[in-house]
Amino acid sequence: MNTQPNILVIMPDQMRGDCFGLAGHPSLITPNIDALGAMGCRFSRAYSTCPSCIPARRAFLTGLHPSSSGSVGYATPAYDTPTLPGLLGQAGYHSVLVGRHMHQDAATDQNPGYETCILGSTYEEGDCYAEMLDREVPLLGGIRGLGVDFNGWQAKSWPLAEHLHPTNWVVRQAREVIADHDDDRALFLTASFYAPHPPLIPPDFYYQRYLNMALPDKAVGEWAGHPPERGAADSAHVNLKGETLRMAQAAYYGLINHLDDQLTWLILDFVSTSQSQKRPWVIAFTSDHGEMLGDHYTFRKCEPLEGSCRIPFLIRSEGLGQKPSQDVREVVCLEDLLPTLLELSGTAIPDAVDGKSLVPLLRGEGTPVRQWLHCEHSPCYSREQAFQMVTDGRWKYIWRPMTGEELLFDLEQDPTELTNLASDPSVSSIRAEVRSELTTCLCARPEGFVREGQLRVVDEWYPPVMQPIFPPVIQQS
Repeated sequence: MNTQPNILVIMPDQMRGDCFGLAGHPSLITPNIDALGAMGCRFSRAYSTCPSCIPARRAFLTGLHPSSSGSVGYATPAYDTPTLPGLLGQAGYHSVLVGRHMHQDAATDQNPGYETCILGSTYEEGDCYAEMLDREVPLLGGIRGLGVDFNGWQAKSWPLAEHLHPTNWVVRQAREVIADHDDDRALFLTASFYAPHPPLIPPDFYYQRYLNMALPDKAVGEWAGHPPERGAADSAHVNLKGETLRMAQAAYYGLINHLDDQLTWLILDFVSTSQSQKRPWVIAFTSDHGEMLGDHYTFRKCEPLEGSCRIPFLIRSEGLGQKPSQDVREVVCLEDLLPTLLELSGTAIPDAVDGKSLVPLLRGEGTPVRQWLHCEHSPCYSREQAFQMVTDGRWKYIWRPMTGEELLFDLEQDPTELTNLASDPSVSSIRAEVRSELTTCLCARPEGFVREGQLRVVDEWYPPVMQPIFPPVIQQS
């Protein structure tokens, strides 16, 4: 058997960390995703350090935290560091991206290091998926012809043949890549799905399944400000309720269930078959960020709350010393995938990455990864939405730098963040500790979050791209 493993990263877009059966979801049917965690390792305290598409994918690709890459919100600085596909390519891998692009700098043609790209981003005109759909349904006018918002909570059944759905298309392309791959080189394949990101358009079978099922109610904390009763279809601050909430949930869950069923034909039918066993396989399943789905009167992402910033994070690496069936509660993040996959492939890890290799944890060694994880997002939809946050997996402290709002949650006792403990005298020592930790994280920031050792509310709308406070120096060679 060849020593370099093939690597498959499965990345749905905007999938919550609690939205699969192994995570305890009461409604979702996800046997294939569950099996990855059951046979491998589930990291149940995994977070996106900047939970929107562009910076989250930057973190995955570079292993750098937002303050190191300069990407602290929904915008893209130019690349000046190596990427995971680029580093694996230098190590001899054929790196392939199938499906949703990585939302990166246009100067790189949205291809940060992949040798081959077969793009299908659902909403883009002229990419491979759009060209296929135009050939098959020329009068539709592209996916926009379905009349469902690309960021909103509107929901309806996919009206076309199921094989034309973008999820099915990504799986077909990934299967073809594996089947046609020359096994003289190891393969690094990223299967990047648009689902369950809106438009919320699952095939009808899956939509009806969840419309007819008991679904969990949204979580609304006593601290959450009530939004207007009426909002646009793409409103980020909205009171979803009744049929509107149920339709959005059913479509979102249906997209995840549909994706899971399609993974049967990718993981079981291809990756796990004898024709693919010349090399061992590493399979990682994660997402760029989550979806609030109505929790705390919020829809979409960019929030420090569990629905938005907590993500699924599963790794299966049979034949490489992994201890199976683990539920690891160490706090991990997207940046950890780069050093982990590099170590599993036998590739040197650059010195200046922020992510930590999780290989010791995969092998059952109780090596701590970090005590605290810092997450953030610059203002995007509103000034109230900007946040700074630290968590150790149990305690989560959130500070809103443009309003001064503080939130403190005990995630072990209150996993849906219903009760804000920031003013509770019984946890004042905890509040002081986490506030001090955040102050330390922010003391060198150019936005002026800290003055004379204290957190300071900023008045000006600060940008999503900043000069890195610790500019990485990483050699490509």
